[in-house]
Amino acid sequence: MNQEVSMTGRVMKSLCFFVFFLLLSQSSLSQQKPFVLKADQFKHYVDYFNTMETPNIEQAIPNAQAWNWMKQNVPLFECPQQNFEEMFYFRWWTLRKHIKKTEKGFVFTEFLVQRSYADKYNLIASALGHHVYESRWLHDKTYMDNNLNIWYRGNEGKPLKKLRFYSSWSMDAIYNRYLVNNDKQFVLGLLPDLIEDYKNWELEKKSASGLFWQYDVRDAMEETISGGRKEKNARPSINAYMYGNAIAIANLAKMNGNTDVAQLYYKKADSIKQLVQAKLWSSKDNFFEVLKEHGDTLAHVKEEIGFIPWYFNMPDSNYNVAWKYLVDPKTFSAPFGITTADRSHPQFRTHGTGTCEWDGAVWPFATSQTLTAMANLLNNYNQNYVADSNYFKQLQTYVESMYYRGRPYVGEYLDEKTGYWLMGDAERSRYYNHSTFNDLVITGLLGLRPRGDDTIEVNPLVPANKWKWFCLDNVLYHGKIVTIIWDEDGTKYKKGKGLTVWVNGKKVASSPVLQKITGKL
Repeated sequence: MNQEVSMTGRVMKSLCFFVFFLLLSQSSLSQQKPFVLKADQFKHYVDYFNTMETPNIEQAIPNAQAWNWMKQNVPLFECPQQNFEEMFYFRWWTLRKHIKKTEKGFVFTEFLVQRSYADKYNLIASALGHHVYESRWLHDKTYMDNNLNIWYRGNEGKPLKKLRFYSSWSMDAIYNRYLVNNDKQFVLGLLPDLIEDYKNWELEKKSASGLFWQYDVRDAMEETISGGRKEKNARPSINAYMYGNAIAIANLAKMNGNTDVAQLYYKKADSIKQLVQAKLWSSKDNFFEVLKEHGDTLAHVKEEIGFIPWYFNMPDSNYNVAWKYLVDPKTFSAPFGITTADRSHPQFRTHGTGTCEWDGAVWPFATSQTLTAMANLLNNYNQNYVADSNYFKQLQTYVESMYYRGRPYVGEYLDEKTGYWLMGDAERSRYYNHSTFNDLVITGLLGLRPRGDDTIEVNPLVPANKWKWFCLDNVLYHGKIVTIIWDEDGTKYKKGKGLTVWVNGKKVASSPVLQKITGKL
């Protein structure tokens, strides 16, 4: 009898534990849901996008499954300006098109159509950094985990052959992805691969001067004013990338307890910074410029790549003067975006059209780099050259440019005055995965600044009196659901007046006005 009672007790105890863990699991799952917004109120965007086309190529997630995939994976955004909202969902819809299933896992393509110069699985490394930054907000990290493992280990345990075919800031992007998903095990597991990759960059592209060189075409920026497809010039782009990559490796090595490696890569980064400021800065033009291979002279043309150093918070503050040209309509600020070269230069837009020229036309690849850099400038520097209103204006122009024949569109490059997509009718250009947008909305406009600690920092760049309300919801950040609400009078969302930040439904920070606020995760 006692044995039966004991057995019954053990069964009841096991059942209680099972129920407890089931409830705990359900509670955890309930926290992985939007706090304020309802996903289905945005389904109409995807229904419309699906009707815009007859799909040319469908990969891992076809249009018919797009909405269900987005409900499971992407943040939600609502604002009073419909084109911003529409473009937010359009860019998730297009990113999903580029997820491809292979026998080794998922990858992210740049073009939907096959390209002759791509690596295995139609992979191209030029926009890998953009792919990582944009997709770091997906709830399911499997897609990018697979992609990175294939890039770095998909060739019989070694990197794909064309990992370094183009300049890349992939190491920086991988570290910045960690700042969002907090997956320490994955990122430290890749650290030896990143160190090996960096060493090979030094062997292949580091000159005797200590600067890195690149052909403009391998910088993913062919037909430039400053260079050429066969010129081995020291460019602000690749040197800023390698600075960011070195800082990323140093930070990861420090996390891993590898103090000597961390110090070595911090020194490498500082060396690049000093050389860029000494050799690529034109005191005459107040701008970072290309250093020519022959003659050791600057190209003396202001190009958009001169803003890339701020993408990595590299320059000292006295170089911020360069940003006065961003808002100057005679230099970079055009009706339909930020030009890739100085509008006043004699060779502006002189290379014709149709050869992927970077002599002035607007490229989303560069626009997203410049706006990331601009958000860093506004967050991390004291300066008076640009303001929140300038950031909003340029991001709004970016939104307005991403339409073609009245429908949402993203492609290769466009005319700076008319907004006409220069390769808009080319099949290869459709849904070109060569830039970011949603990362700019999340980290720049709405101000969620990823960090490695348990402090959540929010600094919206929405100008005062521009929007009376907005909400960013369902953001998976450090394993928790983050919600950012701006409700000027408290009547829209009924969660209080002003700016509030919520983590798993609990308010952690607030302000009556749009300004930087912090709280604890």
